[in-house]
Amino acid sequence: MAMRDYLISEIVQDAADGLLTRREALRRLGLFGLGIGSATALLAACGDDDSGGDGDAAAPSTTPAPSTTAAPTSTTAAQAAPPTAELVRFEGPAGELQAAVAEAADPRGAVLVVHENRGLTPHFFDVVSRLAADGYTALAVDLVSRQGGTAAVGDEGAAQAALGETATEDLVADLRAGIDELERRVPGVAVGTVGFCFGGAMVWNLLASGEDRLNAAAPFYGPAPDGADLSGTDAAVLAVYAELDDRVNASRDAATAAMEAAGLTHEVKTFQGVDHAFFNDTGARYDAGAATEAYADLLSWFDEHLDQL
Repeated sequence: MAMRDYLISEIVQDAADGLLTRREALRRLGLFGLGIGSATALLAACGDDDSGGDGDAAAPSTTPAPSTTAAPTSTTAAQAAPPTAELVRFEGPAGELQAAVAEAADPRGAVLVVHENRGLTPHFFDVVSRLAADGYTALAVDLVSRQGGTAAVGDEGAAQAALGETATEDLVADLRAGIDELERRVPGVAVGTVGFCFGGAMVWNLLASGEDRLNAAAPFYGPAPDGADLSGTDAAVLAVYAELDDRVNASRDAATAAMEAAGLTHEVKTFQGVDHAFFNDTGARYDAGAATEAYADLLSWFDEHLDQL
């Protein structure tokens, strides 16, 4: 599935699940260049209730600052406070990139975090901070940087449209620049990556691009690109899925076959009774139990595969 089509499908699914009103979904689809007729047909095909209410269960987040929402906590014993995440800027392949960064006191490895389709929201400042508390210097590139950054574009719909208008190859290039920045900040340690939803799809694309600097990867409920060839990487892959996420789960068998064909160390884990985006504590589909277990699994995977170089 092309990345633009995937982003459109996310909007349609959110509307079908009641997380977006019909009016807001039509607005966001319009930002992708879809006419009212095409957008209405998409929503109807996915079970939209044709309501025209003004409320929106998923209110936009536009300010990149740490969230105060409760979340799966660091597993580090007696951790007084997680390292503070900060917004930084560095040179990318097409100009300045922005990113959230949190530095581990004694890094066991480095982790590239890939955000969801709403851009670099406060949730991802929390994610990099948690990883740093558990020993991994972490960086989340703002993949809306080419349009000025998540905070600059105005709202979630605009961030989604900005991601949709950026070529997948350019998104991958910006993620590779994020690895460059991690290697500059913490030389001599192994690098891993984790991504969520759109970010999970981008992790698969990064692996399929032949990026060979990754020792471990963890795509959370993101579809792998059609016909993915993963032979250019040696990363150990923890692929996380949600039982109720039929849309992404449709690509699970193909992703598994691609990992097997490439001879990659891998584990495929499907969390029962939860839906897409269950890890995000700021979202309506958040499941605390599954998120806590998934984070523990992620740390165990990184502990095993991100040994010192």
